[in-house]
Amino acid sequence: MRLAVLSLSLLALAACATPETRLRTGLVNAGLSQSIASCMADRMVNRLSLLQLRRLGSLSSLKDKRMSELSLNQFLHKVRALKDPEILTVTTSSAALCAFR
Repeated sequence: MRLAVLSLSLLALAACATPETRLRTGLVNAGLSQSIASCMADRMVNRLSLLQLRRLGSLSSLKDKRMSELSLNQFLHKVRALKDPEILTVTTSSAALCAFR
């Protein structure tokens, strides 16, 4: 019973997460440092729509891999496959700017 209550509580908290929090967590899970992920998430949520952020999050093939296992070309190929030039532009510019901060 306690486990069920705890699980429901955690589920409710996860549902309340902001798009920025979800994106930051996804980037950290993909292998980026906390500081780069925070920087990128901050830039990306201000430049992409919720639909675009969901589409970016739909890159399910990235969920099982760490960024360190992907080349930049492989990652950009997967983002490019979304066929949204704005997502590609914002993602690459955010990665570049945040990596050099």
